[in-house]
Amino acid sequence: MTEQTNFRNRHKRFPTWDTKGFLRFLRYTYVGGGTFLFDLAMLYLFTDGLKWHPVFAAGVAFLIAVSTNYLISRKLVFKGTSRKFKQGYLGFLLIAVTGLIIVTGGMFLMVDILQWQYIISRILISLVTGLWNYLLNLYVNFRVAGKPLL
Repeated sequence: MTEQTNFRNRHKRFPTWDTKGFLRFLRYTYVGGGTFLFDLAMLYLFTDGLKWHPVFAAGVAFLIAVSTNYLISRKLVFKGTSRKFKQGYLGFLLIAVTGLIIVTGGMFLMVDILQWQYIISRILISLVTGLWNYLLNLYVNFRVAGKPLL
C-alpha cells in the first residue's frame, strides 16, 4: 500500500481531521492567540495600572478581547457562514458568557482562594475557554464545520 493510499484510508476513518478543518483551527489559534495577548495586556493595565481587582479586570478584558476576536474570526476563521453579522455576534456573545463564567470563576478560585499569580492563572484558564469557544462557534454559532474554507 502506498503512503498516499494509507493516508486516504486513515482520512476516511477520521473525517473530522480533514485538512480544511485543521487549517480553520490553525487560523482560530492564530487569531485567538493574538486577541489573547491583547486580553493579557488589558488585564495587566486594568490590574496594575488602574488597580482593579484581578477577577473584575479579567472579566472586562475578556469581553473586550472576545468582541475583537469576533470581528477578526468572522473574516478569517469562520468563512462561509450563512449567519448575518448581528445574529452571529449575538451567538458569539452568548457563547462568550459561558467563557466569562469560566474566566471569572477560575480567576476567583486561582487568585483569591489559591493565591496564584493573576497572569499565570489567566493563561491556564485560557486553555479551557479557547477550546470551548472554538468548538461552540464552529458547530453551533457559525455552523461551518465540514464546509469548505472560502
